[in-house]
Amino acid sequence: MSGERNDPLTVCLRGASQVFFMENALTGVLFFAAVGWASYASGNWATVIGAAIGVVVATLTAWLLDCDGPSIRAGLFGFNGVLVGAALPTFIAASPQLWVYVIVGSAASTVVTAAFSATLTKSWGIPGSTGPFVLTGWLMVAGAYTFGGLQVTGDAPKLAADYVQGAVAIPPALDLVRIFFRNIGQVFLLGNEISGAIILAGIFIASVPAGVATAAGSLIAMVVAIGMGANPATVAQGLYGFSPVLTALAVGVIFLNPSMKAALYALLATVTCVFVQGAFDVIMPPSGLPSFTAPYVLTMYLFIAPKSLLAPHPHRPVSGHPVGDAPAAK
Repeated sequence: MSGERNDPLTVCLRGASQVFFMENALTGVLFFAAVGWASYASGNWATVIGAAIGVVVATLTAWLLDCDGPSIRAGLFGFNGVLVGAALPTFIAASPQLWVYVIVGSAASTVVTAAFSATLTKSWGIPGSTGPFVLTGWLMVAGAYTFGGLQVTGDAPKLAADYVQGAVAIPPALDLVRIFFRNIGQVFLLGNEISGAIILAGIFIASVPAGVATAAGSLIAMVVAIGMGANPATVAQGLYGFSPVLTALAVGVIFLNPSMKAALYALLATVTCVFVQGAFDVIMPPSGLPSFTAPYVLTMYLFIAPKSLLAPHPHRPVSGHPVGDAPAAK
């Protein structure tokens, strides 16, 4: 990364951009702008504040623990932290104890990220991706139920209920556009279509192929969810699309050489992820925990594991990132 800026602000912005596998500070700026817009629209500023704290604490923790320097500068220890920081204020009411929780959770996400790298990636060549965020987020939200100083605002534990099935209804065109962008925004837990559009613009700035894959993933998820008769209210919020969006991007562009075969493989993975999302919507309610990006993580792990020709997990820019030239994962 010679000649590149590696000041703390730039590194933290790269950490935000790595949520979508990009290593681009400008993309990170747009991602924070998207979170900020959603916070403004909802009136919940804790989300953007938590995201900022998360990426700073996670990155600082990696420095203090003497983690791999190039990985830190690339933002690879920041993206799980920014997700933890955004998630906890989304599901837990603001309080002094919440901010202690955010700091500890973000720092812990760095340790979990390193643990995934030392086990899953080192032994099987499978990228940890947002797996550390999912594990840390689950533990932190579950733990919040036991502390009087924390109030979980998400759904309380409950048994899954059958969705009343009916005729498949295709939403109006404007609603389809909203769903398309909300699918993308929900990766950051943002149910806001404008935020989703800003995020997609940030991805295109960093990589056109990645932007195309992201858009395709959202479109595929929307078609499959509506065609299969998924709960319209859940579809409308973008909750069936965010994991498939990441799956399409990861399998179709980031970890495989782009080709027709890779595209078809990514298509299968993306459609599968929609069904996995539906499964998690049944599995998780009894625990009172959100699925986060677990459907993507599980699908990506399963689809990456069987392949012998894979790029590891450097999250380098997509251009000039062929499988054969990628360095070994550390």
